[in-house]
Amino acid sequence: MKLALLSVFYATVISVTTVKAQSPQVKVGNTTLTGRLATPGIPVDFFGGIPFAKPPLGELRLKPAVLTTTLDTETFDATSYGAACLQLPSSSVLVPMSEDCLTVNVFRPSGTPAGANLPVMFWTYGGGFDAGVSAIYNATAIVGQSLVRGTPIVYVSFNYRLGPLGFPQGKEADTRKALNLAIKDQHAALQWVQENIGAFGGDKTKVTAFGESAGAIMTAISFLDPEFGKLARAGIFESGSAATSLTFNAERRQGAWETFVDNVPGCESFAKTDYTFGCLQNASTEAIQQGLLVSLTNTTELFPFDPTIDGPGGVYPDFASRLFQRGHFAKLPFIAGTNLDEGTAFTPDITYTTELLETIIAANFSPPVVPVRTLDSSITRLLELYPDDPALGSPFGTGNETFGKLPGFKRAAALEGDLSFQSQRRLLSQTVSKAGVKTFAYLFTQPQQSDPSLGVSHGSDVLYVYGAPRNATLSDSKISLNMIDYWVSFATSLDPNDGLGSPRPKWSQYTPENQVVMQLNGDNTTLIPDDYRKEGIDFINSMPLVWHHRRAL
Repeated sequence: MKLALLSVFYATVISVTTVKAQSPQVKVGNTTLTGRLATPGIPVDFFGGIPFAKPPLGELRLKPAVLTTTLDTETFDATSYGAACLQLPSSSVLVPMSEDCLTVNVFRPSGTPAGANLPVMFWTYGGGFDAGVSAIYNATAIVGQSLVRGTPIVYVSFNYRLGPLGFPQGKEADTRKALNLAIKDQHAALQWVQENIGAFGGDKTKVTAFGESAGAIMTAISFLDPEFGKLARAGIFESGSAATSLTFNAERRQGAWETFVDNVPGCESFAKTDYTFGCLQNASTEAIQQGLLVSLTNTTELFPFDPTIDGPGGVYPDFASRLFQRGHFAKLPFIAGTNLDEGTAFTPDITYTTELLETIIAANFSPPVVPVRTLDSSITRLLELYPDDPALGSPFGTGNETFGKLPGFKRAAALEGDLSFQSQRRLLSQTVSKAGVKTFAYLFTQPQQSDPSLGVSHGSDVLYVYGAPRNATLSDSKISLNMIDYWVSFATSLDPNDGLGSPRPKWSQYTPENQVVMQLNGDNTTLIPDDYRKEGIDFINSMPLVWHHRRAL
């Protein structure tokens, strides 16, 4: 983080004398919010824990967020983050957990007046849809660097409901229109931005929605709505496309919902009925948390509470492939990218025979959207294209080294990464560029100093975007600063190449005639052809409905 923080330090030296000693304040409606400096000595204000919806408790539990754009007090202490939404206990959460968790946070250049009309970067965190909290993301380096480069921005983050509270599953949830509540939380937070960000100096017409992993998936799903341009004008998808999570209808995970309800004390007798919501809405938070803990720890599926097809009028009305065929998506500019070794973090260390891989793939993609025989023949061909050769597996570029992993690990990791991430990013780029959408693509390849068996794994890019890579070398610091400048440049100008900030290569737009990705690497940031593992990824993308995602127009 040395270079990024060095730039922020110079901004501090220049600007610190203009930072007022008293705590920053903002008037929202009739309420005065009092914030603080985000990081002592750096001219970035922080306002946190601001409610954007009514607490989703009692009758509001398992219902879409009820937007609230004003507070009913004259003053509000916004110096701390709000509580995290319910999830498995973790030392990384940093703040208490509560169901009353639907809050937003704002970082802005210190002293920014209302009506300054600065572009806005709106962050959605990842965590597999059952974990995560906005409090672990300190945007000081992003906002600080935006000041250094002369293109100041306002940054917003928020919390959304997780697990069975954010993504209810099963027939009853479908009937009650209670699917994808977390995505609706995201939309409510964006609506709060539309109503209130002007008071913080932001421009509601210049919102870039960005996120990583689950946050990128949720944002990409939102981009399937042609009307999403009312809430944002651009996006950045870090390691996630609309169908990266396994896409099914609500009945597919009926069992996961029943397990949750069966472990909420007092609701056991309703678990296998279509009348679970009444009991759950009357249960205590402690009882709900008990059900959540058991359902997330005793599941046979890695991510049992995911985005779900919710039909006409929903936020995820159909498989992305079908929506793209109909031109049913927001034609807004975006950046989309992946990390080199996306699959390693999701691949257990077991022995993978060809037979086991066939079983795993069939289980994950059944019930198939295509005839069973099509799925079976596709799996056979897919495994031919991804042979059991460690030199071809992930972590990529590591030859025959297996890092002590059991046989087949690198093969399975390569398959997981390409099916869920690489193929989908490539086909998304190809599809929208053919439709004339302005888009840019990247591949993050910065070597990591952690477990070598993971390579450049899923999530390893996030600390660089936030200016805080661990144990940073000069190479790490360089690419971190470059990434912040690319991201801020795009958020402010809809182009990563504004020439401001750190020196960095020109990032060419992805077009049908120029299919290139920016390799993000501190020692070799350069454009490369988007043709890595072409034969395997082309095969995956030739039959998108087999793999539950999209296809080119």
